[in-house]
Amino acid sequence: QVQLVESGGGLVQAGGSLRLSCHFSGRTFSDYHMGWFRQPPGKEREFVSAITWSGGSSNYADSVKGRFSISRVNALKTVYLQMNNLTPEDTAVYFCTATFRYSSSDTPDYWGQGTQVTVSS
Repeated sequence: QVQLVESGGGLVQAGGSLRLSCHFSGRTFSDYHMGWFRQPPGKEREFVSAITWSGGSSNYADSVKGRFSISRVNALKTVYLQMNNLTPEDTAVYFCTATFRYSSSDTPDYWGQGTQVTVSS
């Protein structure tokens, strides 16, 4: 069973930066594409970013392109989300996800518990 543990959330002023981390355990990390979703208060959960199992490719939601950067270190079984130039609209609970790379579906197989990011104006 895969476990995902996020960290790095918190309160930051608009224009500031945060780096989220997600540690993976329970399976072979390099068998999984990793991603981040977020759920703003009162809204649906939405995709933020994803990175392939090797780290060779990544993609982003339009709302975060140019401000957020996803990366992974397979030796550490950790995926990161660097968030720069944060705005109050980025306030949300951020969830780490893992998707088995041999799956025919893009739906994440595992979710973390989430970490709160609050951006004050």
